[in-house]
Amino acid sequence: MKYLLFAFFLISQTSYALDSRQLADPIKQENYEILTKELRCLVCQNQTIADSNAELASDLRRQVYEMLEQGKTNDEIVQFMTDRYGDFVLYKPAFKGKTSILWIAPGAFLVLGLLIVYIFIRQKRVSRTEQGETVNAKLDSEKQKKIRRLLEKGDQS
Repeated sequence: MKYLLFAFFLISQTSYALDSRQLADPIKQENYEILTKELRCLVCQNQTIADSNAELASDLRRQVYEMLEQGKTNDEIVQFMTDRYGDFVLYKPAFKGKTSILWIAPGAFLVLGLLIVYIFIRQKRVSRTEQGETVNAKLDSEKQKKIRRLLEKGDQS
């Protein structure tokens, strides 16, 4: 039973996104690896097709392999994938009208956050200053009353 569990464990560990495709040309092989790391798995959404176990990712890897075998360039393959699946298939989408929000939003949120922090800190400083002035005013009036009492006591003696 132990051996059976051990064998099952070994088999399950080796079933992760293994890609046995090897191209004869080392340049094409390098392009294949680059492309599979640049294209997003549409099922997993946060994995490349090189890392994903999904059937769609396997199909996309096969398609990239076949297109490279046909002699297509990286740009042609990327264009084919974006035409078919949209800009979402790219991990780094190009800056254009549809994707501008993806590029602008992080900076805008950062600036907005910094502005909110600045306003918050400024309001805290103003309220502390106002509280300090009222405390000083109270202390000043209390000191003045104490001084008057001491002067009045001195006059009476």
